[in-house]
Amino acid sequence: MKNKLRLMAGTAAIAAGTMLSTVAHAADTIKVGVLHSLSGTMAISETTLKDTVLMMVEEQNKAGGLLGKKLEAVVVDPASNWPLFAEKTRELIEKENVDVIFGCWTSVSRKSVLPVIEELNGMLFYPVQYEGEESSRNVFYTGAAPNQQAIPAVDYLLSEDGGGAERIVLLGTDYVYPRTTNKILRSYLNSKGITDADIMENYTPFGHSDWQTIVADVKKFASAGKKTAVVSTINGDANVPFYKELGNQGIKAEDIPVVAFSVGEEELAGLDTAPLVGHLAAWNYFMSVDADVNEDFIAKWKAFIKDDKRVTNDPMEATYIGFKMWTQAVKQAGSTDVDAVRQAMYGQTVPNLTGGTAVMNTNHHLSKPVLIGEIQDDGQFDIVWQTDGEVVGDAWSDFIPESAKLTADWTYPWVCGNCEKPMFEEMAAK
Repeated sequence: MKNKLRLMAGTAAIAAGTMLSTVAHAADTIKVGVLHSLSGTMAISETTLKDTVLMMVEEQNKAGGLLGKKLEAVVVDPASNWPLFAEKTRELIEKENVDVIFGCWTSVSRKSVLPVIEELNGMLFYPVQYEGEESSRNVFYTGAAPNQQAIPAVDYLLSEDGGGAERIVLLGTDYVYPRTTNKILRSYLNSKGITDADIMENYTPFGHSDWQTIVADVKKFASAGKKTAVVSTINGDANVPFYKELGNQGIKAEDIPVVAFSVGEEELAGLDTAPLVGHLAAWNYFMSVDADVNEDFIAKWKAFIKDDKRVTNDPMEATYIGFKMWTQAVKQAGSTDVDAVRQAMYGQTVPNLTGGTAVMNTNHHLSKPVLIGEIQDDGQFDIVWQTDGEVVGDAWSDFIPESAKLTADWTYPWVCGNCEKPMFEEMAAK
């Protein structure tokens, strides 16, 4: 009996020691969650963002880590499966004990993650343009809001420099980002005198491949004698057959220009760009930007990825900015505690890759420049228009009546993501 008790006590001691060793080991690193699709329809866009986070983690570790600890990247693959994004988020926070998550591309994946990240009080950095109409205390939106991409792009198409479009085609993938963005754009176009009769709208599923009929419909819509342009919110690998079909049907930029919000250098790398020269994209960064900080970033990227043919793009810059701001906020807070880091995030600045400065505002959106580029035959963009400086991102659009009255400000103690503006201003004055 005594021997049995000694054996049980010894086993318990070993188990306790193992547990303490595991906890101690976990405390030796700061874990960074990476939540991007590495398979499925969105892998064409998201895999590069996984690599970007890994590059930033490696660079930070070479600089001595953070708070005296090394960073450890924990990579998962939600596989372009929207409910799986939520499951993987819970796994990262509850099982892996990550301190922050960098991830998501589509808004439907972000919407899937949102209730989990809020329930568990995690922190997500979301690096892709989106539709706005959201404000969470647990998410920092480092991609563009509509007033930092969609609205300026339409202004350009309507301008003399952009061709003076009188009819607009809204083509999108069938999910929340294209539909909400186009709701905003339709209202904005109406305010500019473009009637609903001069707006064509069409949605297709993720991975759509048969574009012959839709492109033919665009040509027919453009044959009414009014200058026509296309605004594309098509996402993922569906862009490849879409642009091929434009070329097949002889649609040239000078006849029907297309401005895309989800096509950058990475997506063009898989296309014959010769028929697409002159078509447009609106972003906050292009690889072709002439700035020393951009040249340094490109050099670091090529050295890390060990492939001179790999390109950089806008969501990579948004990931880079978010990561830099997070590390600065952690140092300022002296902790990875989400509540402490959140407060330290406000007002953080990082040199952006276009030669200006990114600022994190109290509505959890960045100040960003807006650039419009023309596709070149080498898959790069010639910048044809840009704002004079940075534009502050809006969480709530002025062109949706129920949103126009809302504001977001997460500064303590006036913490609110969807306060009515008069109420908020009255509270702030006190």
